Amino acid sequence: MFKRLLASLAGAAFIGAVGAGLPAQAQDYPTGPITVVVPFSAGGPTDTVTRLVAESMSKSLGQQVIVENVGGAGGTLGAARVAKAEPDGYTLLLHHIGMATSATLYRKLPYDPKAAFAPIGLVTEVPMVLVARKDFPPNNLQELITYVKEHKDEVTYANAGIGAASHLCGMLFMQAIETPLTTVPYKGTGPAMTDLLGGQVDFLCDQTTNTTNQIKAGEVKAYGVFADQRLANLPDLPTVKEGGLEGQSFAIWHGLYAPAGTPEPIVNKLSEALKAALADQTVIDRFAELGTAPVPADQATPAALQQKVTSEIDRWKPVIEAAGEYAD
Repeated sequence: MFKRLLASLAGAAFIGAVGAGLPAQAQDYPTGPITVVVPFSAGGPTDTVTRLVAESMSKSLGQQVIVENVGGAGGTLGAARVAKAEPDGYTLLLHHIGMATSATLYRKLPYDPKAAFAPIGLVTEVPMVLVARKDFPPNNLQELITYVKEHKDEVTYANAGIGAASHLCGMLFMQAIETPLTTVPYKGTGPAMTDLLGGQVDFLCDQTTNTTNQIKAGEVKAYGVFADQRLANLPDLPTVKEGGLEGQSFAIWHGLYAPAGTPEPIVNKLSEALKAALADQTVIDRFAELGTAPVPADQATPAALQQKVTSEIDRWKPVIEAAGEYAD
């Protein structure tokens, strides 16, 4: 009897020690609001995705998930802020493909994209669409290519700044047609779209989450989607392959991160909350309206996101080096 009591006490002590090994905040997490930093301006495509996911994650986590926009320097300012944040699960980052391309674009990046963050999971992959001001002369992709080649010194291509999705897509397009164009960088996608709608710039390439409503309303001309097949919500819009650009499939993926050093139980809890959000019918329906969809559950994991970052750094390094476009 005495031996059994000792064994029971020893077992309890062991369990207590294991529990004590976890930080208190990991055991009780979350006990307060969580901030998700979007490293771009409000109203842009990444902001839209983040707000939909954050609202749904709030339900499963039982705490408010607040979105904060920290734009500038192609997303690197917001990312740097999260990289330096306390690794307690209360400051997160939702970033797009720029997490990988910044490794080559920026010579003095203040963080290591592979090591400064604890990946939580992929969120979505958003197709890119070529659009122009509604009175731009070309009426289809072949006419657009011919026109910009003939007027390359006059045509203006807008982007949301170095490292933005529109910047990357512009590089791919110019390389594909072997024609450099005058680029007009903005501090965010919102201002770029505003000037496109106002006719101050000629065209841009951006995510469906930022262009679908304008396309449907006839406020812009759309020339093609960088996808393997047409989009269900824009069935009349051809792919760029149909328009004559072979091998040009390009989507902007988004991922959710915590600072490196965040306890694994917190990362796992956030990953489960992300999966729940991506299975939320409201999120699925809103994503569909914007021309995208949540990733499958097996992609909303830390391992899948880490693999994506690593492979995309390797993919974009030669593209960026060939373009010769860097930022300090």
